[in-house]
Amino acid sequence: MLARLLASLAPQLHSDRDELIIADNGTAAPSTLAPGHPPLQHLHDPEPGKCRIVNRAIGLARGETLVLVDDDVTVAPGYLDAVEEFFREHPEYAAMKGRIHPEEDPYRKIGERAAYLDLPYADHGETVVDVHGVLGANMAFRRSVFDRVGLFDERLGPGAAGFDEETEFSTRLRNAGLRIGYSPTALVYHAVEPARATRDRFLRTARERGRCRVVHEAHSTSHLFGKVAVAWGRTAIARAIRARFRRIAREEYKLEIARGMFEGRHHRLPAPTRVRSMPQT
Repeated sequence: MLARLLASLAPQLHSDRDELIIADNGTAAPSTLAPGHPPLQHLHDPEPGKCRIVNRAIGLARGETLVLVDDDVTVAPGYLDAVEEFFREHPEYAAMKGRIHPEEDPYRKIGERAAYLDLPYADHGETVVDVHGVLGANMAFRRSVFDRVGLFDERLGPGAAGFDEETEFSTRLRNAGLRIGYSPTALVYHAVEPARATRDRFLRTARERGRCRVVHEAHSTSHLFGKVAVAWGRTAIARAIRARFRRIAREEYKLEIARGMFEGRHHRLPAPTRVRSMPQT
């Protein structure tokens, strides 16, 4: 997948203005890169923790616009130009949420089990609009954002608590009075992996998302108990009326998030370790 991403980026990179950094972690050795890849810096950390290695990459980057994409996407033609145009034409925005589509129809590829994929998806139409937050698969920021609000919370994200690093970061942006905009032309395509479409994985990740949510949001025990009760009731009704597979999966997902939040409320993670200012390199 990394090779496919690099191949989609290569024609769009300008050697005189762009730099490419791979933030690679959680493996004993750096990922093997296909021959002929564009010039890049390859960071590697054998310890898991996406946010930690991404924060290192941000500290090394020299550009005024920082684009972050996951390794299981490919970018559409003109993607980097679309990001540049977004920030040039819309100075009111500090951050960009890009458009995310599956690279193929998941239901046509694997059938109803596609409901268990939980693919990131972002499409707010054909015009630039304000949005609540970014998504990690396709997001970009003005460099000044990190100087103002700090880096990603290293307790969160893959290799740590699991999820929600971009949600927590978006909250800090909004609390600082910064705006996030959606770009319809900065499009990426997310891979569809049938092996990930299992009920066990689907419910496990939902519960992890719930635990992550209470790391950075305040919720009372009574509020969370109510969320679990409502989610359990909706799931029971969906099963009782023999609702469509997709609806039952959706209700089960919400129930596991609520359960994860309830569990996480009583097993809170340590205080944040995020860096509040840019690291010196």
